[in-house]
Amino acid sequence: MLGFTPEEWTAVALSLRVAAVATLASLGPGLAVAWLLARRRFPGRALLDGLVHLPLILPPVVTGYLLLLTFGRRGLFGSALAEIGLVFSFRWTGAALACAIMGFPLMVRAMRLSIEAVDRRLEQAAATLGASPLAVFLTVTVPLSLPGCIAGAVLAFAKAMGEFGATITFVSNIPGETQTLPSAIYTLTQVPGGEGPALRLTLISIALSVTALLVSEFLAARVARRVGAG
Repeated sequence: MLGFTPEEWTAVALSLRVAAVATLASLGPGLAVAWLLARRRFPGRALLDGLVHLPLILPPVVTGYLLLLTFGRRGLFGSALAEIGLVFSFRWTGAALACAIMGFPLMVRAMRLSIEAVDRRLEQAAATLGASPLAVFLTVTVPLSLPGCIAGAVLAFAKAMGEFGATITFVSNIPGETQTLPSAIYTLTQVPGGEGPALRLTLISIALSVTALLVSEFLAARVARRVGAG
């Protein structure tokens, strides 16, 4: 179909799967960390902020190597996790983990800025009326910061779709198992006659990224209108 080989479609499907799992798995922790950084002052806050943004500063290969040392079969936690059947290295689940970590700073930053923009007086008013801190968070903070949260999730998804360095270092480039779109494109550029297939995959990668951004803008605008109307 459309000139794509089964291997290329497999890479596309795997990329979508990895990006979706990475994004969904990051939503809860990302929102919690964003709220913590936006609304709380505590010892070690600067350290936490630095750790969250560390993947943006480190070379992706370094992040992938650290993941291998930590979650590899002989890593710090990898051997114990393998005993209960949870394996990350050289598996698609490891690709999802690497993508989640690389996209986490982008998600947290967008969510944090959105939460900081919420008028704290509204939260205080809800608390005065008897709402618990969790209820204030769920009924006031989250709805009002939802456009930024959606934007953060889509940024993380787009980052996961394009992640290469940390992924290939941690889980290698195994067709059908860990070969995502960027890895497939890289492989095709290394073989004679691979320019055409590489270009096709590049175009579909661009199309998916642009679609994700357009969907993000649409959803964020729609949520903002509903919040404004409320």
